[in-house]
Amino acid sequence: MVLWIRSWSMATKQFLLLFLVTFTLFAFLAANNYNRAASLFKHQIVDDAQQLIARTNQFLDTYLDNGQNILLLLSANIELLKSTDNKSVEDFLRSVADNNSNTVKNVYIMRTDATIFSNSQVFYEVLGNPMLPKLYEMAQVNAYSIVSQPYNSPQSGYTVAIARPVFDKQGQRLGVAVVELNLDKLRSKLTELSQHEQTFVLISDRNELVSYDRQTELLPSKKNAYLTELPDDFVKHLAELPVGSQELDGPQGRMAVLKSGQNRLGWSLIFFIKESYFYQNISTLYNDYQTGAMIMLAALLLTAYAMSRLMTHPIRMLAIRMDRVRDMEVVSSITVRRDDEIGRLTRSYNAMMERIRVLLLETKEMEARKKELELKVLQSQIAPHFLYNTLACIGSLARQHRTDEVKETIRALVGVLKFSFDKTSEFVSVDEEMEGLLQYLQIQKTRYGDKFTFEYQVETAVGTCSILKLTLQPIVENAIFHGIAPSRRHGAISLRGEVRRGLLRFVIRDNGVGIEPDRLQGVIQTGGAALQKERFTGIGLNNVHERLRLHFGERYGIKIRSIKNVGTIVVIELPAIPYAGKRTTDVIDIHA
Repeated sequence: MVLWIRSWSMATKQFLLLFLVTFTLFAFLAANNYNRAASLFKHQIVDDAQQLIARTNQFLDTYLDNGQNILLLLSANIELLKSTDNKSVEDFLRSVADNNSNTVKNVYIMRTDATIFSNSQVFYEVLGNPMLPKLYEMAQVNAYSIVSQPYNSPQSGYTVAIARPVFDKQGQRLGVAVVELNLDKLRSKLTELSQHEQTFVLISDRNELVSYDRQTELLPSKKNAYLTELPDDFVKHLAELPVGSQELDGPQGRMAVLKSGQNRLGWSLIFFIKESYFYQNISTLYNDYQTGAMIMLAALLLTAYAMSRLMTHPIRMLAIRMDRVRDMEVVSSITVRRDDEIGRLTRSYNAMMERIRVLLLETKEMEARKKELELKVLQSQIAPHFLYNTLACIGSLARQHRTDEVKETIRALVGVLKFSFDKTSEFVSVDEEMEGLLQYLQIQKTRYGDKFTFEYQVETAVGTCSILKLTLQPIVENAIFHGIAPSRRHGAISLRGEVRRGLLRFVIRDNGVGIEPDRLQGVIQTGGAALQKERFTGIGLNNVHERLRLHFGERYGIKIRSIKNVGTIVVIELPAIPYAGKRTTDVIDIHA
């Protein structure tokens, strides 16, 4: 049993210990206080809701009184109602509707001669109102105000009407006055009275839906309805509920339902409260949990001390052993004697240190190779024979009094030497690299004359990219000495630079003698048998290829395709990185 418990993970031991202690305490306190608090607060909220229902019914009675007062106002103005001036009647109705816009939407006068006036006469004449004849008939059989069932009016929308017959002083019937109530304002007011997680429904005496909160999510809704639209069976069920409080299932869980008796309008107000609302902010639990907190604090102190001893001791021992590591090249592994998380952590630490040691060795080896290549670049920057032949060429031009060509050649030589000897950075912009290449070609054109031509096409975006110094020049130099020079035909060299999908790509072509298929792979691996005495530098294709791979990764470098006696294509690929350094020379516009 003891061995079995020791094999448990530390997380399991901690969870079981803390869980059993805290669960026992809180289960006792929660069971004792939860039911008491829930019952108390539910009773409190129900009482508040009943008071709210009473105030709401008073508000609805006031709504009815306002409508009846408007009808009395219309009935009192007998002379105007008898007037043959239709415009005066319409203006009077419009003023009544405007002054009572919070209560009514439209006001009508229906005379015994079937003439109907409205506060919006133009809209009435266009849209009509099929409910008015029914209201007229209902008012004829009643000497007092009558309240209709909810209906859809072309002008007022979903509404309820109050109608009252109008008599003159002799008791002769003049017609019927009708007001259509503004149920939108009524719904807004009732929504304001409802609190969070509460809502309402108004039902008429004939169990028809009068108003409800269409933005609530507490009540069920018809499918594919933008706003809440109550199903007919749900409305029927609400109408059948007895007056008082009961419970009902809703889309968001159980709800308490409070239904009032009919008010003066004949409507019943049904109030809904989400059951979870009863259990919020139960402040009466404070005293009980204060006692539990004191007991739990003492228990947690003892538990924390025990868990600290159990957990931190092996971790401290592991940290002490880790602190002893000083030399990363000679890392001694830590002995593992555990099978829990500490044991797995120790094994992961040993594996990590071994991986770090291997990476350090690989990094040192790569740095050594990089320094070796850079040393070769520095040692072979300028070949003496190239400088000698260039100066001899300049001397020959001077003897021929070709002053302009002497100036251009000296300017190109100075530019090439300045570009080559500048040690500010091994990276330059493509514009600077192209300038150095063009100055080098100026010297070669002076020596070889029309032996070859050089064309280039470099996109504007390429010029601002970063490139290793002396990347393009050795490739073009190789094309001259190994491709064009041995050939008897006129040589042509072209260079194209472009950026595609984050990749900087150069394609250099020549129509020289080409390379034998069996020697093609060895050109990159060994650099080829270059004519070292005639070259500007001792940098071969292999050197350029290795430098690109060391700086940017194995996927970058040089690719060569060649056909014997047809020509050679060299493709250089490296990541398109914007050049962030300062230009060391005045760069010419290579895109002109």
